This record gives sequence, C-alpha cells and structure tokens, in this order.
Amino acid sequence: MLYLRYNVISLVGDVMELEFSSQEELYKRVEPALKAKLAELHRLGYPYIQLVDIWNYLIETKWKKSHNLTLSDIVHDILHIDNRKIDEYLKGKVSKTRRNQEGLETI
Repeated sequence: MLYLRYNVISLVGDVMELEFSSQEELYKRVEPALKAKLAELHRLGYPYIQLVDIWNYLIETKWKKSHNLTLSDIVHDILHIDNRKIDEYLKGKVSKTRRNQEGLETI
C-alpha cells in the first residue's frame, strides 16, 4: 500500500503537508496527470489501456517498495513511465488471467 502522507513545497518555500486518507483520494488528485498519460498512450497506438491500468502498473511495480513519495514524484512517475512497460505489464496480466481461466475450465 502506498504511504499516504505527502509533503508539497509551495511557491514561497514553505512546506505544506497534504494528507490523503485513501488511495482513492490520491487517485482523484492525480487523475489529470493520468488522463494526460492516457491521451499520449492512445495517440501512440495503445487504445486498450485505461486509466486504472496506468495506476495499477505504478502501484504494483514502481511504488511497491516506495516510502514518503511526494506528490510531485507521483506525477513525474505517471508522466514519464515507459509506454512499452505498461503495455507489457497489461499483456502479462491478460495472459495470466487467460491461463487461470483455462486451468479452471479443465478441472
């Protein structure tokens, strides 16, 4: 689970602390960055990728062992993740789901 307390430095240099009570609240806060990344992915030929796929990829891979992420770190990660890695992650998930379903059908 992501650590849900983030420090943000304001324009005047003061430190302002933002606390998110849930991942859903954080997701809503960074949704504009997710939408920007999704638009890029769709333009580049990945129309099947959805917002939640980007989010889950980062939670399960990049942020799995991270602590004390800042909001700017999270937005940076969203905007700069490798498009091919998201694609490979999603295809791996689909493949694993298919294998699991095929295994259940043979029982």
